[in-house]
Amino acid sequence: MRIVLTGGGTGGHIYPAIAIGRQLQHDASAELLYIGTHRGLEARIVPEAGIAFEAIDITGFKRRLSLDNVKTVLRFLRGVRRAKALLRRFKPDAVVGTGGYVCGPVVYAASKLGIPTLIHEQNVDPGLTNRFLSRYADRIAVSFAESAPHFDSRKLVHTGNPCATEVLRADRAAGYASLGIAPGRPIVLVVGGSRGARAFNEALPGMLGQLDRLPAELVFVTGEAYYEHTKGRLAANAAPANLHVVPYVHNMPQVLAAATLVVCRAGASSLAELTALGVPSILIPSPNVTNNHQEPNARALADAGAAEMMLERELTGEALIGRIAAIVGDPQRLRRMGDAARALGMPEAGAQLSRELQALCAGR
Repeated sequence: MRIVLTGGGTGGHIYPAIAIGRQLQHDASAELLYIGTHRGLEARIVPEAGIAFEAIDITGFKRRLSLDNVKTVLRFLRGVRRAKALLRRFKPDAVVGTGGYVCGPVVYAASKLGIPTLIHEQNVDPGLTNRFLSRYADRIAVSFAESAPHFDSRKLVHTGNPCATEVLRADRAAGYASLGIAPGRPIVLVVGGSRGARAFNEALPGMLGQLDRLPAELVFVTGEAYYEHTKGRLAANAAPANLHVVPYVHNMPQVLAAATLVVCRAGASSLAELTALGVPSILIPSPNVTNNHQEPNARALADAGAAEMMLERELTGEALIGRIAAIVGDPQRLRRMGDAARALGMPEAGAQLSRELQALCAGR
């Protein structure tokens, strides 16, 4: 089976596509081609994952009237021509789009060529590209049941996020070892995303006053861009022994598997991993993402009792450490939140998406 994967710009679109591809390679010995752009993170991440990569030139639409949108239309048309050429050369059995503007011309081109298509929406509120492509796609897979009203129910399948399948393979003991923390010791992981978050780093000094009384190790991931500045701000204070400040975590699935409580943004892939593992969380949605899509994601978990939501404008070090202490200090509350998270998890997402694609190909 030959499959084209497309999606890009951010890891939230790229990693689900790679997870789907890996599942297909496992289930059906699939041959993969990834179509992205040279500008997006996919240009680096996909080749590092060992998947063949091709690029098209495309940019996203502005959400306001702009002459740049005229240029974007022209790039879209050129992108469709380039995508058709790549598809004719590779001859895929199906095309999978996971969002981001690059998958627009690719999935559209596949539809016009009669190639079966599936799009996957990670967030509660769909992005512009997937809204546009939903009329052309043969199958629409969603991570959250709350996304259903946005799409044609005849095409819809609720699969969850394929990143959930990946994280369940993580070695918990290796997570403890990589952090230098004794196995079984409670861990609170604070991470603002792969690049870090300024607001999280600004809050850290305000947490120090209560941190030495926290019955857990606090692992704070600054992001490489913020590491030296944050360490400098901490230098004037006596850092508690249970504080571990690191610039980046290279084995995040293993560390998540070892975590007792996670404080993080509300990106869809992160939430899929947390719910698959049954890890309670405090979610602080990024206010800087398109269409504020992280807040509905966070609210879905908070409403189910799997997480607490804290808006960034509410974030101070004192407020955050207070919430952390209240949860970690209450074993029954931790257990309830973990059970609620696990009830939302869909660890078979990758396998279900693989079956959907194989069925699409068989019906061609």
